[in-house]
Amino acid sequence: MSAAPVLALRNIHRAFGGVVAIQDFSLEVKAGEIVALVGDNGAGKSTLVKIVAGVQPPTSGEILIDGAAVELKDPGASQARGIQVVYQDLALAERQPVYMNMFLGRELTWPVIGKLDRRRMITETETMMRALDVRIPSARALVKDLSGGQRQGIAIARATHWASKLVLMDEPTAALGIAETEKVERNIESLKARNLAILIVSHNLDQVFRLADRICVLRRGRQIGVRDARSVSRNEIVSMITGLAA
Repeated sequence: MSAAPVLALRNIHRAFGGVVAIQDFSLEVKAGEIVALVGDNGAGKSTLVKIVAGVQPPTSGEILIDGAAVELKDPGASQARGIQVVYQDLALAERQPVYMNMFLGRELTWPVIGKLDRRRMITETETMMRALDVRIPSARALVKDLSGGQRQGIAIARATHWASKLVLMDEPTAALGIAETEKVERNIESLKARNLAILIVSHNLDQVFRLADRICVLRRGRQIGVRDARSVSRNEIVSMITGLAA
């Protein structure tokens, strides 16, 4: 028998007062698989990311991790399940150095005295940056002084380091140039090679077809369909997004 999917969403519904953001959404993401969520602005993509991240629990429906039903009531509950998120705004503390961002909420301390072990955090951050080819002046550099590509690399490196099951990415290359985008895409492929499950939101269909194994289309909070990226055409996905295929 095949292993249970890392993530399974069953009949997810999310409403904000009288406004329905997500209606009857179901999806599975397996280990070593990249699934892309696509759709126009307001389709519900970011809401789904926040649901899995524990930021906005569903109004109804079921979330399963490795086949077991779970309640992700807050980000801590999601992270405890091995889930990490790279948000569109990156969620970095700009006035803190790189190493503090890498260990945000997980700071290393010396035994007994409880003082921050800055040297160890710096050393481990430098190792992580080299492994993902994120070129920064120093682990001590303030995030506010770095480029968009460097910041994106830090956010992805942090997710890579702490995720054990699933990485969610909301528009990971939206503000990046060609060279920086290529580097981020290589890092995403390295996560797949580590057998992590990856759920990525992207408006860039060229990127989606380069990276994704399957493509899930949303329109106005409704799931239009899921297609194998190797057998579906770009025109069909566009038609599903715009409603011409309905």
